[in-house]
Amino acid sequence: MDEITIGTLLDALKHPSETTREQATQSLWQSWFGQKGDWGLTMLNQSQSAIESGDLDRAEIILSDLVRSQPDFAEAWNRRAVLHYVQENYAAALVDCNQTINLVPYHFGALHGLGLCHLALENYREAIQSFRRALEIQPYAMVNQKLILECTVHLS
Repeated sequence: MDEITIGTLLDALKHPSETTREQATQSLWQSWFGQKGDWGLTMLNQSQSAIESGDLDRAEIILSDLVRSQPDFAEAWNRRAVLHYVQENYAAALVDCNQTINLVPYHFGALHGLGLCHLALENYREAIQSFRRALEIQPYAMVNQKLILECTVHLS
């Protein structure tokens, strides 16, 4: 996806129309999942199927192989971060979220995930920073606003 299209989609995330925002959100997710074509998408789907069937070890093998063979595949890093989060391995999830953000600085999913990891580790200030960064990209994402409030309560 070219920079003009990305800029247009990022602007659409700030649009007052919920429909416009949802379409932009879906387009960005599609571009992230589709970055490596059908092969990459198939691998991500296989890892998701493994997770859904409870075979987390298989999912981790698939995703780890994917990030080793395609280190620029941001969504592979993000999916592995999600897996680590589900496994309550927050330190590993933080590393993978940060790698995703290094590759795609506007990846609102990874920024949200980074905040969730910090929240789970009771790093409330860092969590607030991550959720705020996500809100800069997706200002209508109420979940991030709610999580900022939750973190703020913990700091009081």
